[in-house]
Amino acid sequence: MTRKIVLTRRSFLKTSLVGGAALSVAPMILPSGILAAQGGPGANDRIGVGVIGPGRQGSSLMGQYPRDGAELVAFADCYRARLDRAQSKFPKAAVYRNYRDLLQDPNVDAVMIATPDHWHALNTVHACEAGKDVYVEKPMCLTVREGQLMVAAAEKHGRVVTTGSMQRSMEACRIGCEMVLNGRAGKIHTVHTNNYPSPWECTLPEQPVPEGLDWDFWCGQTEPRPYHELLYAPRGDGKKDERGPLGWISYRPYSGGEVTGWGPHGLDLIQWALGMDGDGPVELWPEGEGGWAPVSFRYANGVTVHLDDKGPAGGGVFVGDAGEILVDRNKYDGRPKTLVKEPISDAETHLEVSKDHMQNWLDCIRSRQKPITEVHVGHSTTTLCHLINITRWVGRKLQWDPKTERFTDEEANGHLKRQMRAPYVLEDA
Repeated sequence: MTRKIVLTRRSFLKTSLVGGAALSVAPMILPSGILAAQGGPGANDRIGVGVIGPGRQGSSLMGQYPRDGAELVAFADCYRARLDRAQSKFPKAAVYRNYRDLLQDPNVDAVMIATPDHWHALNTVHACEAGKDVYVEKPMCLTVREGQLMVAAAEKHGRVVTTGSMQRSMEACRIGCEMVLNGRAGKIHTVHTNNYPSPWECTLPEQPVPEGLDWDFWCGQTEPRPYHELLYAPRGDGKKDERGPLGWISYRPYSGGEVTGWGPHGLDLIQWALGMDGDGPVELWPEGEGGWAPVSFRYANGVTVHLDDKGPAGGGVFVGDAGEILVDRNKYDGRPKTLVKEPISDAETHLEVSKDHMQNWLDCIRSRQKPITEVHVGHSTTTLCHLINITRWVGRKLQWDPKTERFTDEEANGHLKRQMRAPYVLEDA
């Protein structure tokens, strides 16, 4: 029997092959936390932002800086080459091989997390424990249980935690969702969206590990398997087979496939437009046999959603008794078009307004208000994604209780969490 080990800072540093020393000296800037009150930077304080995982998506987030009142001050990654690239763009920033050391940097007030999915929960929980606010890329977590622990950590430590489901900050997406919510298509009874693929097992052969990459560390909570350059790349650097991209985002040990890749965009807008934030379906079922069978689910109010490829990956087609409204990435449309001809009035504006996802997070760090995709929203949306995968894996109709976050089916409940490899373990995970 394997003894469970909680990943404390001491045990983490002891087991890391690369050690935790900073690779450069942080700039001598007065930490904004010294000036701030009540757990966050004050209205005029500079927000020092650290990046955990400055790779493909991390570089995209980094491209939004510098900003007024916020700057990138530190990077952490287990691959030295990525740290070198990040520091070449931000030469004054500190770099660390171990993210736990970045979290101890007094110049860091908040962190952006763009690591692979199997690292999101560990990074986020430890950041909250270190008193840092968090922007964590979608999907928020690898399992439902991880999401619960992330919510608990944000609440316990009073942190502002947002997720990267940035379509909520796209004006056309919000307007389209407002039109659905305000009954422009009448009473909604059906929604169609993309049939997002689930993950599969990785069979890539072994390749030499690049110099400067701590591969065992990258594997983290997963059982280590041989390195391959396409596994290391999120979507296989554009290479794919008939199933999809050949990268970690398609492989079950590390991700939920495109269900948790694109799903947190499209399904998030569906939940938003239906007023289902913090809620979820009560019943899910596969529409056929096989690992990628279309899945349908039903909310308690009777609205049924079908993953049948009759809707877009970035949203859905909402069918009501007066017509249809399509909401997709930064666009909306109606059938008939008269449904969406008139603009949304002030009286019809019920959803939170944000036109800049990153700025919304930074503003909330100062105000200590909840961001537009705050941690409960991220957990609710990502849980829905996991439920879809579990339905396929079990292969039968399932009953789900959104309040207790449990199935009536014990086999299905067995998929709500997974064993984490020591020492990359969260307590009670």
